[in-house]
Amino acid sequence: MLAALDPDAVAAFLKTADLASFTRAAEALGTTQSLVSTRIRRLEERLGKVLLQRHPRLVRLTAEGERFLPAARELMAAQGKALTVFAAAPERMAIGLSEQAVGAEIPAVLARLAAAHPSVVIALRIEPSRALEAAFERGELDVVIIRRLAAGRSGEVLREDGFGWFAAPRLIRRPDEALPLVSLMPDCWLRQHGMAALDRAGLAWREAFIGGGMAAVQAAVAGGLGVSPLAARLAPAGTTDVGRDWGLPDLGTSCVVLRSQVATPRANAFVRELAAAFRAG
Repeated sequence: MLAALDPDAVAAFLKTADLASFTRAAEALGTTQSLVSTRIRRLEERLGKVLLQRHPRLVRLTAEGERFLPAARELMAAQGKALTVFAAAPERMAIGLSEQAVGAEIPAVLARLAAAHPSVVIALRIEPSRALEAAFERGELDVVIIRRLAAGRSGEVLREDGFGWFAAPRLIRRPDEALPLVSLMPDCWLRQHGMAALDRAGLAWREAFIGGGMAAVQAAVAGGLGVSPLAARLAPAGTTDVGRDWGLPDLGTSCVVLRSQVATPRANAFVRELAAAFRAG
């Protein structure tokens, strides 16, 4: 008969599996990479199974890890429920996320975090970075993750992204025609940045598609409706950066920035995990 599993080891396994990184898992858990690795190794020894494939830059689940994952989630959910029986009232957090900063995976990430923190109630706003930062300054939001052209004087830089002009391979550049542009809503600063760069370069362009969210923009680009200025890590699968081949202006880089004004231990733990989910690996 197996001895009881160490909840800390199971939590380390889940965070590493979710974030595909020992480093980011350690950040999310507020501990060290070596301790995360040690706990998972002991869990594997207890189970007699290898749960993770370890590579220098990537961590993947083995077949045994995939099989263990649902049970591990159930175990931690049950522990979380038991720990909150006598807990204080739920804590509400107003969070603002920019899709141009974190991509279209927002629902999946927040669902995972909400399951791990049942005592935190999330009020979410998904808006352009400028609107979110203004709301944060007014005190309407507790946490924002936004994109800036420069790091700025406040906030924690989670990563720096390079930009490109992305299009589907089937889209053909016709020099005698205006460039078909795919972008987010008019108040998106990256849309404005791209248009201004084209104007400075003296290149004609036309609006081919305006999306209400990143999923719509990505679908339009992948479908060959036009070219879009995007962070490389948010470009749809199968698309390529055509900027150099098409003679389009360089868009430079930008920073993904976290700003937070939470103070309680519960809220800080949540923000730490949120940051780890969107930090460069």
